[in-house]
Amino acid sequence: MARGYRFELVKLVSQWRIRLLLLVCWIAPALFVAAVSRQSSLPVDTLFGRWMHATGWAGPLVTLGFAGSWALPLLTSMVAGDVFASEDRLGTWRHLLVAVRSPRRIFAAKTLAGLTVILLLFAGLVCSSTAGGVVAVGDQPLPGLDGHLLTPGDAAVKVLLAWVCVLAPTLALAAVGLLGSVALGRSPMGLLLPALVALAMQLAQLLPLPVAVRLALPGYAFIAWNGLFTDPVQLGPLLISLAVSLLWAVTATALAYRLFLRRDFTNPAHDGAGRGAVATAVLPLVALMAVTVGALAPTSTGTGSGIEQKKVQRAVATAFAHLYRLQTTQLHRPAVTEKQLKASAACTKGDVSDDAKGPGNDWRCVVSWHLPGVEATGSAIYQLDITADGRFLADGDGPKEVNGYFLVRTPTGDEPNPLWQFDGTVGLLATP
Repeated sequence: MARGYRFELVKLVSQWRIRLLLLVCWIAPALFVAAVSRQSSLPVDTLFGRWMHATGWAGPLVTLGFAGSWALPLLTSMVAGDVFASEDRLGTWRHLLVAVRSPRRIFAAKTLAGLTVILLLFAGLVCSSTAGGVVAVGDQPLPGLDGHLLTPGDAAVKVLLAWVCVLAPTLALAAVGLLGSVALGRSPMGLLLPALVALAMQLAQLLPLPVAVRLALPGYAFIAWNGLFTDPVQLGPLLISLAVSLLWAVTATALAYRLFLRRDFTNPAHDGAGRGAVATAVLPLVALMAVTVGALAPTSTGTGSGIEQKKVQRAVATAFAHLYRLQTTQLHRPAVTEKQLKASAACTKGDVSDDAKGPGNDWRCVVSWHLPGVEATGSAIYQLDITADGRFLADGDGPKEVNGYFLVRTPTGDEPNPLWQFDGTVGLLATP
């Protein structure tokens, strides 16, 4: 087994495209994060993009968002999607069987070698993006998705946990790649299968799906790490998505193993492709999806899209209170606590003022707060764009002194206004 594993690992690493991927994953993220952090125009349309100039811990999270959408699916396609199909293209199965004399050892060696390369690529993305951010910007505190400030130590731990959580859906895509490589043989569809599955799951996440269906998709774990950066942590959706991803990984790997052992290696024209192989690979995953949705439907307390008026109001008011304190520190005003502010939000969606639900860019919130010793109630207006997965962007709409301009005048000069625009997340499951 050890010899077979080393042999397969050497075959993978000797390919020029794998070497190029390793080089890119260990160098490119650091250069990207360092370069973007020094620009005046930041990627504010991505989570934590607006904080890349303020803390080095925002860079690896921006990289994580890009990796979950594009990089990791493509990497798993290039490695796992080709690890078995390459033998079909070269016609070397019979030679390999003569040398190893065990289909089981061949499958295990190829699977472990592919997993090793994927982990090396994954580690490169983590280490490179983190090093680029910390070296270029520094080890400063990081504002969370509800505005509360994370110390550098807490930020480091949560950034690492977020990357570890994304490893579960990466393994699920790698298992799908193994299954496609075995079932489709030399067909190029096996190589593209993980990327196509990831793209389909991304498109599904854009739709206003019920909460149970959304959580039953293994790709939801690529965005469920957002819950780590709220207080309290939104563990429910995260743990469910991790369990679903690992279940998909185990099921797809078991199906690939079963198909591989049933293959006829004595026929050079047989490459594993066929209607029977495709049906054997696809139908169990469809059944798994149906069973997962059925299991989550009665247990999840969220209904419909999970985006409800009370949740939106609570999320906006909480984030505003935390960020107001940050602005107070910038302006060197007397310190105030969230309890003293008593911030609240009244939100409407279009013409619906009571029991508004669902995603959209027509949400409008009026935030009110109180300052100690001041009788007048402060108020600020925000326009919200809430996506189907619960993420929202709050855009300040006045007054100018609070959130109507992207800079605030401080005793040390102009600084970015934390209340002008901020990102947040609405928990899709009901919380007390």
